[in-house]
Formats: sequence, structure tokens, C-alpha cells
Amino acid sequence: MARYDEEPMYGGASRNPPARDAYPDYGEASVPYGSSYGEPPPGHSELSPEETSSLVRMYAVTGGRTAPQTDLAIEALVSSATSAQLGLKFTKEYRAISELCRQVRSVAEISALLSIPLGVARVLIADMEAEGLVRVYQPHLDAGQPDLNLLERVLSGLRRL
Repeated sequence: MARYDEEPMYGGASRNPPARDAYPDYGEASVPYGSSYGEPPPGHSELSPEETSSLVRMYAVTGGRTAPQTDLAIEALVSSATSAQLGLKFTKEYRAISELCRQVRSVAEISALLSIPLGVARVLIADMEAEGLVRVYQPHLDAGQPDLNLLERVLSGLRRL
């Protein structure tokens, strides 16, 4: 009969474990100590839950659309079509845009002030224009040059900042 420290007679596995040096990475974890699975590698930031939910909400607000139904330049000027506040039947984004546009503002300005992506602002403003909630004044380009009046208004607005 074979003893535990001897090799088995018929080619079976040895009862003694292999030497540690037979496996160079034996005992080392694939994930460094103190970190957890799913954590982004160093130098890569992960979106916070608030940012993720905000992006999902913007996707839902626009119905997944990334481009407006009508061509809307980022320098187009937008004003509210009514002086009354929009009711609760409209989304909070519509109400915020309507409130901001009591003063004439550019599409880019609306996007920045509401902290929403420019594409989302363009989609929302184009939808609001189609419903008659805002008026949009597109820039007129003569031979590829912007309107001098528009440039003066932009410069005036920048000076006020």
C-alpha cells in the first residue's frame, strides 16, 4: 500500500500539493488589494449618478432626437412668444427656456445658462418654435459674412459680461 508522501502506483494525482515556485503568480490577486471590481482605471473618471441621470433625462426629453426638425444656427436669437409664464403642462425645460427668452438670447447662450448640451437646446427650441412658444430669428448671411448688426449686438453683450 502507498503512503501519502509517495507517488500513486497507477498514474493518479499526487496527494501532495505542487511546490509554490511551480506557479509564479500563485497567491497574487488579479485585482489589487483595496480596489474593487468595476472601478475605472486611474486617470479615467466615472460619471456620477447625477450626471448619468441628467444625460438619460435629456435623452428622454428630446425623445432620443439629436438634431432639430428645422435648421437652427447656434447664433440664432430666440425670444419668448408670450409674456405669460408657461403652465405645468409643459416640461420644466420648456418653462425655463421660455423664462430665459423674455430677453432675447442666442441658442448657445440658452444652452450655457441652463447647463444642457447644445444639441438638446437646439432640439427643444426648434420644438418650441413649431408650437409657437418662442420666436427664432435666424442670422442672415450675405456672401458668407455674418450680419454686422448681429456682430455689434454680440460685442455689446460681451462687454456687459
